[in-house]
Amino acid sequence: MKLGFVSSILGHLGFDDVVATAGKLGYGCVELACWPAAGAERRYAGVSHLDVDRLDAEHVRAVCERHSVEISSLGFYPNILSPDPGKREAAAEHLRKLIVAGKDLGVGMVTTFIGRDQTLDVEENFALFKAVWPPLIAFAEENGVRVAIENCPMLFTRDEWPGGQNLASAPAVWRRMFEAIPSPYFGLNYDPSHFVWQMIDYIKPLYEFKDRIFHVHCKDVKLFRDKLADVGVMAYPLEFMAPKLPGLGDVDWGAYASALSDIGYDGHVCVEMEDRAFEQNAETIESGLALSKRYLSQFFA
Repeated sequence: MKLGFVSSILGHLGFDDVVATAGKLGYGCVELACWPAAGAERRYAGVSHLDVDRLDAEHVRAVCERHSVEISSLGFYPNILSPDPGKREAAAEHLRKLIVAGKDLGVGMVTTFIGRDQTLDVEENFALFKAVWPPLIAFAEENGVRVAIENCPMLFTRDEWPGGQNLASAPAVWRRMFEAIPSPYFGLNYDPSHFVWQMIDYIKPLYEFKDRIFHVHCKDVKLFRDKLADVGVMAYPLEFMAPKLPGLGDVDWGAYASALSDIGYDGHVCVEMEDRAFEQNAETIESGLALSKRYLSQFFA
């Protein structure tokens, strides 16, 4: 397993400096944020460290080689099942561009969300999923690029309620996804933190879905039990929890690393830094990445 980080937290830097920072801090890889140039509205979205419309593959490879840093995946997390057909197609089109870029760069991985039409129920969303996603995965398979879906429910802010904006939030949903699309190019970008606040066991699914674990995130989360007792699980999650650096929350990282080794996972492991306590400026962001590297190095190379 090779340790890296998601580049979105370094939105103030360009591609070259992101890779240089990763190398300086001792990380072996980076998941590159690859949003369209127009960006996006929500926090941690809209960062583009790789403009696939103007891709200079030779330059990208040279920079990575210079700093001994791999690209673990090309990351883009939109709502591909948006109720707005225009937004849905724009997101799908950009995903197709990333798949081609992943092939051209030899990265072989795109990380993203399934999406969800929050105006529809689960069954109606599965019907939409079956219409939108099979052609996308077929395109990925044709290009030899795997698509890894993160399990974040995208259910944090008022505009994301009800239902959230990512259908692939729990194991029960994953089973139906993989039954509908059994392609070996369709899998998971596994983040344990989202299961903590959903009250889901984040270790057990690793064993059941071991053949679908393509990429993993390391983000911690701290539950505030007094706040949870006051507002309950039906409240906005950020009313009773907060994302933290690995080791500063409730995830048992030893158990997580142990399970990954049990299932034979030997891919990339990327810190997803969203801890507001370390976001005051560029220096504190870098210190948060350094602390995450120091802590996780006891479990991952």
